[in-house]
Amino acid sequence: MIERRIKQQVKDALNRQAAIALIGPRQVGKTTLAMEIGEERGALYLDLEDSDDRGKLSDAKLFLQQYEDRLVVLDEIHRVPELFQTLRGIIDKGRRKGKRTGRFLILGSASIDLLRQSGESLAGRIEYVDMQPLDVTEIGTEAGALNRLWIQGGFPDSFLSRNEMDGFKGRKNFIRTYLERDVAQFGPRIPAETLERLWTMLAHSQGTMLNASRLASGLSLSAPTVTKYIDLLVDLLLVRRLRPLHANIGKRLVKAPKVYVRDSGLLHALLGIGDYNALSGHPVVGASWEGFVIKNLLSVAPCKTLASYYRTSAGAEVDLVLEFHGLTEKWAIEIKRGLSVKPNKGFYNAVEDILPDKTFLIYAGDERYPVSEGVEAISVAEIAQMLLEKSQE
Repeated sequence: MIERRIKQQVKDALNRQAAIALIGPRQVGKTTLAMEIGEERGALYLDLEDSDDRGKLSDAKLFLQQYEDRLVVLDEIHRVPELFQTLRGIIDKGRRKGKRTGRFLILGSASIDLLRQSGESLAGRIEYVDMQPLDVTEIGTEAGALNRLWIQGGFPDSFLSRNEMDGFKGRKNFIRTYLERDVAQFGPRIPAETLERLWTMLAHSQGTMLNASRLASGLSLSAPTVTKYIDLLVDLLLVRRLRPLHANIGKRLVKAPKVYVRDSGLLHALLGIGDYNALSGHPVVGASWEGFVIKNLLSVAPCKTLASYYRTSAGAEVDLVLEFHGLTEKWAIEIKRGLSVKPNKGFYNAVEDILPDKTFLIYAGDERYPVSEGVEAISVAEIAQMLLEKSQE
């Protein structure tokens, strides 16, 4: 078992709010974490994918009022969407009795569903906690752990699999399950084959600027339809769109977002890459490392950190710009896969444009050292730890 850092965050949230929504993609570890917390608090656990547990909520108000003194965990809440309105009444009644916190822990496999279902009915009564796959600060310092996290991704079953082949097969099954079953629960009816082709095309385009028209042409669909499908993958927390930095500097800026498959393990499975040897010789290796680093940094960055990239038509470019909420601090981050790397002229031109407070070059080594004036080379593990400490300030 790997102790998840987010556990304390969920416990703290339960101590200040009536309902907590723990959201994240399937198999990220939400149920395991909820059951750990539930065992500590003597909670009632209901799996709403189980017909027997759903049946208990045929009269939800009558059933749940019997457990007003216990935490109730509701797993896969999207199975009973009408429950949100009932929870509102139960929470309000409990507040009048002085029961204001720690009533319900709600689990859902995507942000889109919970935000839509509960946005109005539980406003002021619910707090959202985003649970992501394992990151570099959670896996320890065992030799090879970082590479395993990169190759196999952060989904616990994949990362902890017995070997690379088991992990690869598990991720292929995960993709198939999402395409054939889960997507239909959260969005419009989309042919699984079409969505798989789009997801694979996005994997081949890892770290490039999004061109919906080009993707649409390859799928014989319209650009608005492709955009809608990508929106769904983003809302399911499977794909990330990294926005361009908008700065008033009098230069022509690239305005299209960059697109990444969030989890590097899923990226490799979509591309048929099963191990480190295959990845090392694949054209996506650099973009895979870039997406892996970005995912890890944003997993630990302080709440409301604004993430973007910077690029001008003249070629000035920075892979990642972090602007911290409530602070006037800005970090510029360049990401390179290698043990001995130097930024190019476009990077230095971009730094002159955006004037960051700190500038880092993330590389595959472990040592921290100055590259040039104001630019430090640093490992992904060390800068992730810096961001984690900043988020805890």
